[in-house]
Amino acid sequence: MEAKRVILALFLLFLLSKSSAFPSRKSRVHKPCKRLVFYFHDIIYNGKNSKNATAAIVGAPAWSNKTILANQNHFGDLVVFDDPITLDNDLHSAPIGRAQGIYVYDKKEIFTAWLGFSFVFNSTEHKGSINFAGADPLMNKTRDVSVIGGTGDFFMARGIATLMTDAFEGEVYFRLRVDIQLYECW
Repeated sequence: MEAKRVILALFLLFLLSKSSAFPSRKSRVHKPCKRLVFYFHDIIYNGKNSKNATAAIVGAPAWSNKTILANQNHFGDLVVFDDPITLDNDLHSAPIGRAQGIYVYDKKEIFTAWLGFSFVFNSTEHKGSINFAGADPLMNKTRDVSVIGGTGDFFMARGIATLMTDAFEGEVYFRLRVDIQLYECW
């Protein structure tokens, strides 16, 4: 009878050691199934550049206007964009698609924004879209936003996009390097 109890206790201990109540010490390393790097170029309308502008302020706080970004770290400005995406950092390179979406400057104290946008591809190499959302603490050298889905070649994609401000010219132009690592690929 005592031997049966010992065997039962050992069996239960074995089962518990395999359960989530006692996590394994081995950390799981996630490797991306696809990695892509693109650049997108944002030229915000400033009242004088309507032919070249790819972004415009569509919402602004009461103390500001829709032509010039607001004081206080641009807090309250809502910008809509339709920016070219290129394979290199040259604004004049042939675009392979468009970055389309919004960014909202969402803090008075710190220069930061919230992004929601899609990369819509129109090249022979890529068809479909990749969708992104997340906070963008602009003063950090690199920032991660979530890849929350996609269509076409990127159907149901999931992953991380690391953003890095590659260049900026005052309040009018900036270029982002977007390093996309997908962890769910179909």
